[in-house]
Amino acid sequence: MTSNYNMIMETRDAISLISKIREKVNRFIVAEMDKNGISGIGTSHGDIFYALFKNPRLTMADISKKISKDKSTVTALVDKLVRLGYVMKERDKEDTRVVYVALTQKGSELKPLFESISKEMLDAFYLNISDEEKEELLHILKKIYSNL
Repeated sequence: MTSNYNMIMETRDAISLISKIREKVNRFIVAEMDKNGISGIGTSHGDIFYALFKNPRLTMADISKKISKDKSTVTALVDKLVRLGYVMKERDKEDTRVVYVALTQKGSELKPLFESISKEMLDAFYLNISDEEKEELLHILKKIYSNL
């Protein structure tokens, strides 16, 4: 009984710790964006930017797949980025059901800042962690993700 209880508590501790790490990462990113005069963008927009930095024109469906979020969530996130002037939407001329999203000049200009913030975050995240430990961590997290 005691070992089962300990296992449950350790699992809760791990889940709680993952959640707290996520919160700290999000706070760090938002603080860095604010320091650089960028407001209105949430961490949830970051995946969209990274997808568009890799391929500057994607359909809404492609973005949804790439960032593993449902289409309605992607639509709301993209609409905010349109209002802020970072992306633009364009309907396909042959199939008006298809909507493309592309970075504007303003959106493209964020790439060096995002890369800098990512590097700074990763440097802090992996401080005092060996390459072997990084690989093991990623391996375990991928297993947990696939389990769920």
